[in-house]
Amino acid sequence: MSEAPSKPKPKISASRRLFLKTKLLKKAMTMLENEKQFRKDERERILEERVPSLVMSGLTLQDLQNLCKELHQKIDVVDEERYDVNSKVTKNDVEIQDLSQKIFELKGKMKRPNLRRVRVSADAMLGALLGCKVKESVDFKANLKTVKKEEEKKEEVTDWRKNVESMSGMEGRKKLFDAGQ
Repeated sequence: MSEAPSKPKPKISASRRLFLKTKLLKKAMTMLENEKQFRKDERERILEERVPSLVMSGLTLQDLQNLCKELHQKIDVVDEERYDVNSKVTKNDVEIQDLSQKIFELKGKMKRPNLRRVRVSADAMLGALLGCKVKESVDFKANLKTVKKEEEKKEEVTDWRKNVESMSGMEGRKKLFDAGQ
């Protein structure tokens, strides 16, 4: 009881399993081919029923014109049916898409679309915000307030050799200290 069996041995050997798989695949392929042939035969039979072959030999001009008119009427009827079926299919597709969207919303698993960076000019942005095309270019710099900058105090440049003698010693340090206050 200390060792738990890791995997039970299969009852069928590997070679027997492979043999059975190949047999099943061959049988499935033959059934598929038979089904395709049956569908093809059924299609041909239905076409023969619905669309009889045209016999145009020995017909007069008036008979040929009548035949053409009948064929045009049949084509019109088929086109109307095709249009109706197509409109029903598109309506159902839209309804299916709406319902699947509602299901996603109810589940709360909404996928966020990947967003792309779009470059927009100032005129295009104003046009989008205002809802119309801006005809004249707006100069944003002209509308900005102007701010005057304070000029930094510039120290007068004097000859450093004259200043060295006056700043030397304790008197010079006292002058620097007094100038800082």
